[in-house]
Amino acid sequence: MTTQILTEKLIAITDLIRLPRQYGTVLVLCPTLWSLWIASHGKPSFKLLAIFILGTFLMRSAGCAINDIADRNFDKHVERTKTRPLADGRLNLKEAIMTFVALSGLAFILVLFLNPLTIALSIIGISLASIYPFVKRVSHLPQVFLGIAFGWGGVMAWSAVHNTIGLPAILIFTANIFWSTAYDTIYALMDKEDDIKIGVKSTAILFGRHVYKALYLLYAAVIIILALAGFTAKMGNVYFAALFLSGIILEYMVSMLKKSSTRETAFRIFAANAGVGLLILIGIVADYVIYTL
Repeated sequence: MTTQILTEKLIAITDLIRLPRQYGTVLVLCPTLWSLWIASHGKPSFKLLAIFILGTFLMRSAGCAINDIADRNFDKHVERTKTRPLADGRLNLKEAIMTFVALSGLAFILVLFLNPLTIALSIIGISLASIYPFVKRVSHLPQVFLGIAFGWGGVMAWSAVHNTIGLPAILIFTANIFWSTAYDTIYALMDKEDDIKIGVKSTAILFGRHVYKALYLLYAAVIIILALAGFTAKMGNVYFAALFLSGIILEYMVSMLKKSSTRETAFRIFAANAGVGLLILIGIVADYVIYTL
């Protein structure tokens, strides 16, 4: 393989795993770090931080690869995805599968440094990530399944600290299902017309003309459940203030989308969810810093 061909393949792989666009990694990482920080009472070890941050990057990248493998025939017919490396032929199926296996293997090696319960949970996590891309073929709820897959890191983070699964972790996991369903519904709005033509299912199609009402309710559920997680974990006022502000921002974003439901607006609002997730994380970190001074 010549240097030019190798370079082209490496560029195609970076496109496959969405390397230049890491908002997806942030969306997966946020509930994981929420749970890790609360489980550690504000003092997560460097080891756990490193494992979960790097592991999240690897598994999100692997998830992008398996998603494109599953959707390679659909992506050719969708305006937004027709230039993905499998759809336009820059990578072949074998190369994409090898990328997925390599990334998943590296992530699993990281998990081996954790306790047996977390190792067992990681196997479920990899299975969820692998199944998700196929859900859209049989159900209008792939966004809900995405929330389960994306929120699993929060369950693993708690188990890595306590070698058990606590109620706050379950509540964070549940809140993430509603959060992911909301922001991925917004993401699916960009492809709604193309998806209808090719027979791909989504909550954006399922909700129909009630989509904005559904988004308001989904985001409200996120804040309510995270508030319950905060009460359970005995969080302080800083956390609840950050949560309240996040709720206002999320509901305002739905109003913006309702006024201008273009693809560009939908994408900006989808990506802005990563910032809201970080705001909640900042609230958790600041809460522990302030109340331990």
